[in-house]
Amino acid sequence: MRKYSILNELHKGYLVAVIRGKNIEDAINIAKHAYKGGIRSLEITFTTPGAEEVISELSQFEDQSMIVGAGTVLDSETARIAILKGAHYVVSPHFDKGIALICNRYGIPYLPGCGSVTEIVNALTYGVDVVKLFPGSVLGPSFIKDIKGPIPHVQVMPSGGVSIDNLLEWMRNGAFAIGVGSALTKDISKGDYSTVEKTARKFMDKIATLQVEK
Repeated sequence: MRKYSILNELHKGYLVAVIRGKNIEDAINIAKHAYKGGIRSLEITFTTPGAEEVISELSQFEDQSMIVGAGTVLDSETARIAILKGAHYVVSPHFDKGIALICNRYGIPYLPGCGSVTEIVNALTYGVDVVKLFPGSVLGPSFIKDIKGPIPHVQVMPSGGVSIDNLLEWMRNGAFAIGVGSALTKDISKGDYSTVEKTARKFMDKIATLQVEK
């Protein structure tokens, strides 16, 4: 049941901060300020030097409502490292059955990047419950609605191409959750991470408003 409890929390929190830090300190600062801004789900990408140590530190954070995941996981070896360091979920830019198997073994959600019906069906076959729509900037919000025609039970989280201005489109088309990355960090200047918190809060306030209106 752990796997589904984590997925439920991802869905409830709705916004996932995709964090690509320049180093360990940078990633931790971005993560903590995104969390202060109301984003509970934090995806630490393995393009970040020392990503496993970032995951380890954040997973020991005193507030247990923080959900720490690993992103840009390219193989099962990296997935296992992330899980043992405390990752609650694993995300990759592609589907890999080795990653799916290791995540299933540990009862951890695996969200692989998929961009076609074939990739999505293959992922579902290996026990994936939520696929990452990637690249979202290319496929667009309507892809979710289109894919739910032949595969109505699939759950989709877009990543890439998400902005505060197109949140409503993604939500109306049935996104399970939404990943946002560069939009959170584009205004960081000279070590001042307060803009991350402010931007995160704008996203969360917008989502709250749209959920009421929807």
